[in-house]
Amino acid sequence: MAEHRIYGTSFASIYPLYVTKVERKGRERAQVDEVITWLTGYDADGLAAAVADERDLRAFFAQAPAMNPAADLITGVICGIRVEQIEDTLMQQIRWMDKLVDEVARGKRMQSILRA
Repeated sequence: MAEHRIYGTSFASIYPLYVTKVERKGRERAQVDEVITWLTGYDADGLAAAVADERDLRAFFAQAPAMNPAADLITGVICGIRVEQIEDTLMQQIRWMDKLVDEVARGKRMQSILRA
């Protein structure tokens, strides 16, 4: 079976879409950075490097310093699929990131988004 094409998509192509989405809803880029760093363990320099070297999502998550153990608490529907039921680890990580950015865009409290 062929691998999903999203895996080969560069983080650099997705990141500005996330930023545009939240800014359109009156939120800030810093909030996108906060949820992505919470999920992946990247710091600001690491995120900038991921954008600069245009690594694909497979490499982005493989090179993540430390996936947050609380990421398992991310639940809900994204693209019509429950994120907690996704069996493919990489696809689940991508959808977790999508879900967090969606929650930022909807104006959910950061404490709630970060599962604190």
